[in-house]
Amino acid sequence: MSTAKKQELIQLIDEALNELRPHLAVDGGNIEVVDIDDDNTVKIKWLGNCESCSMSAMTMRAGVEQTIKQRVPQVTHVVAVNGVGA
Repeated sequence: MSTAKKQELIQLIDEALNELRPHLAVDGGNIEVVDIDDDNTVKIKWLGNCESCSMSAMTMRAGVEQTIKQRVPQVTHVVAVNGVGA
């Protein structure tokens, strides 16, 4: 994947995550995009309270992955590089 294409996808993913950030911020957390690899797997990093929250795995499945895939359908998977269960 070209650097320009990767940056474009990361920007689209980041914009999708903006829908979730206010909900995470209520509990003192946030999320950031770390990378997207050649098979369109997105790597995210939990920030703040989300890093140690036992609900992060459920938030990943029910919120993060679903939101990203709806807005950026070429994404195949979303994985956390840190946090509970990473």
